[in-house]
Amino acid sequence: MNREKMRLHLENEAHWDLIIIGGGATGLGTAIDAASRGFKTLLAEQDDFAKGTSSRSTKLLHGGVRYLAQGNFKLVMDALKERGYLIKNAPHVSDNCSFVIPVYKWWEKWYFGAGLIFYDVMAGKLGLGKTSILSVKKTSALLPTIKKDKLKGGISYQDGQFDDSRLAINMAQTAAEQGATLLNYCKLTGFNKTKGKITAVELTDTITRKKYLAHSRMFINATGVFSDAVLAMDEPGKRPILSPSQGVHVVIDKKFFTGDTALMIPATTDGRVLFAVPWHGKVVVGTTDTAIENISAEPVALEEEIDFILRNLNAYLGQVITRPDILSVFAGLRPLVRTSAVHKTSLMPRDHVILVSSSGLISITGGKWTTYRKMAEDVINKACALSGMFKRKCITTSLKIHGWSPGAKAGGPLEYYGSDLGLLEKLYEENPAWRELLHPGYPYTQGCVILATRNEMAQTAEDILARRTRLLFLDARAAMQTASRVIQLMATEMNKDEQWITEQTASFDALAKNYLA
Repeated sequence: MNREKMRLHLENEAHWDLIIIGGGATGLGTAIDAASRGFKTLLAEQDDFAKGTSSRSTKLLHGGVRYLAQGNFKLVMDALKERGYLIKNAPHVSDNCSFVIPVYKWWEKWYFGAGLIFYDVMAGKLGLGKTSILSVKKTSALLPTIKKDKLKGGISYQDGQFDDSRLAINMAQTAAEQGATLLNYCKLTGFNKTKGKITAVELTDTITRKKYLAHSRMFINATGVFSDAVLAMDEPGKRPILSPSQGVHVVIDKKFFTGDTALMIPATTDGRVLFAVPWHGKVVVGTTDTAIENISAEPVALEEEIDFILRNLNAYLGQVITRPDILSVFAGLRPLVRTSAVHKTSLMPRDHVILVSSSGLISITGGKWTTYRKMAEDVINKACALSGMFKRKCITTSLKIHGWSPGAKAGGPLEYYGSDLGLLEKLYEENPAWRELLHPGYPYTQGCVILATRNEMAQTAEDILARRTRLLFLDARAAMQTASRVIQLMATEMNKDEQWITEQTASFDALAKNYLA
């Protein structure tokens, strides 16, 4: 997946069957679906793939236990089914994870237990394992650091876990393998219309500054929290359809949660659930739900959101976690669809919505990571129905994601590379120095930087440290210590000059400070 080749495809191809704006989970999933059906597909992303919400999740593939409590059975059933498909099609970046809900009132054990058994039933043949009612002893063994005072036991259940932005990169590669053209750092700057209908999009490559005009019969807006901005570009003055909310996560050391079991806190002070999930040798804790007005590509956690997470987490622990214990903090924005009946963002539905503008622009928003494949199938079905263009039926329920390999996981700290581990080994043969670690505390090698630059369209230090590897999300200070080495490797590989190195160094340093607690 070479960016210059992708750019040349865009430059030399005037007409497409389908153009997708947005390179997060929904846009990438849509590109896979469209290309695998035989459509000539172009995807343009204004930043890097999964730069926004799609790299900032709780790292869970789940039906949503709290949506079950809200009575949204359809969303839960769809998500549980999609969870099963994804774990089968991308086992190198997804897996089963055991969760425990500790209970401190005897009736909670049976109340939550009954709900989670129903959760298992809804998953059917794609279920990951059975719910179990736990004794105090077993709960304490699975969650050694949990508060023991008045503990009545717990409930163990199974759900899915994944690496969001690594999956997104693999999805981009999958779409490319199916014939799609994808370009990151390619910004939508306008629509061209004939008799009120969109016939082409104006695009600007923000790296080369070149401008393009791309024609198509179908146009899909899959820009997540930026959907309203695209809709306003199409129809100035259009009323917003989203009520975005911010979700914050903090990352702490694994010593606070020994073992591989995740913690689920069933009720925080604002009525949400809170997760503490082992991930890449650390623990991700979140999330919050704060209504926001300003949409940003790089949202910043509020002080009160960090305090909220620590306060609710510490209520369940036998030790106190403080600010200095936080290795990284990251914020993401949810594209929640406005509803007149609900004003609190935590209660707004997570279902996806497809809207068709008078110009022919098809917008898909809402939804959740777990259901990206179903969202893509639905929006392509809608596009086909509206345009009258039909190829073959959707095949993505069984389409393997790039990196898939037969059998069990490879094992080792870089197993999420899947079949691309072979490419890393070839790079080490090319230059043995590339085996060296970027940071002594983390498994990422210099070869990971070269692979990301050559094969994964990484253009900046942030692309590599935030999304091709996950170092910025795991340990912001370690990422800052590593940045100079990454930038030097990229500069050599991409033939960049000292000015680029200076700009990248300043840019990443400023960005990374937002990840410090």
